[in-house]
Amino acid sequence: MIQWGNKQGDEILQACAVVLKKVVRASDIVARIGGDEFALILPNTSEKDSEKIVRRIKAEVEKYNRENKELPLSVSIGSATSRCPELQPLVKILKEADNLMYRDKLYRSSSARNQIVNALLAALSERDYLADGHAHRLQELCKKLGQKAGLSPNQLTDLSLLAQVHDLGKVGIPDSILFKKGPLTESEWEIMRQHAEKGYRIASSCPDLISVAGLILRHHERWDGKGYPLGLKGEEIPIECRILAIVDSYDAMIDKRPYSIPKSKEEALAEIKSCAGTQFDPQLVELFIQILEEDNRENSIIKK
Repeated sequence: MIQWGNKQGDEILQACAVVLKKVVRASDIVARIGGDEFALILPNTSEKDSEKIVRRIKAEVEKYNRENKELPLSVSIGSATSRCPELQPLVKILKEADNLMYRDKLYRSSSARNQIVNALLAALSERDYLADGHAHRLQELCKKLGQKAGLSPNQLTDLSLLAQVHDLGKVGIPDSILFKKGPLTESEWEIMRQHAEKGYRIASSCPDLISVAGLILRHHERWDGKGYPLGLKGEEIPIECRILAIVDSYDAMIDKRPYSIPKSKEEALAEIKSCAGTQFDPQLVELFIQILEEDNRENSIIKK
């Protein structure tokens, strides 16, 4: 879906059509199906290949925007694959892709979010641990780790949204517990652990967030099965939650919090390594280490 005003709408639509035609193959069909919506029909294309095409479209959009800064494109994409055309009508597949496109749009545009959710997120943003850019850093690192782990575009969209809203349930946790300086008592921990289920209930009641409600519920599960609230273990835990667990813990350790002294990046990474195989997915930890090393090399080059 293209987001723009009416005045330059025709020019934007034409530009989008040109971008799409650059990416698709001769056998593919590009059709405008609504005021600002296009559909691509990709015959004999696997889900993996369609994901490659989605990535190519995004790359072409970024290239176009670098060259046309005064009239940029803002495009949301959803894709779906029919594994058995006889049992899955094209209309049903189109509807699935349309739903995923709106989910992508939700991630990109806060204006599309339910007003109640906006109010809750605003309340969270006023908390110290979000006001300093915590959610933004999570999104950036989660995206890098998700790409490194080979997540699909749809999974990456859910992961980005999860990074924004995973702590929604904390609006129901008293500040006296949330910002307590010192260890929590067992009764306080019982209240704190309720935030995953509170967040799940909030997200389940909001159509715009229902796709990540289950992820919100599971974002405190541990690789060794000692997490909460379901006690899931290993790959029973959605990969989006396993990624968030690593990134969230790392950022929490290096960030200034009311209840802890920030660690250095080296100390935080050492802690993440020591918890690989217990708290965290060990394979994802290895990928996370690679990402930080790559970032350090890039920063060193920039400084030179």
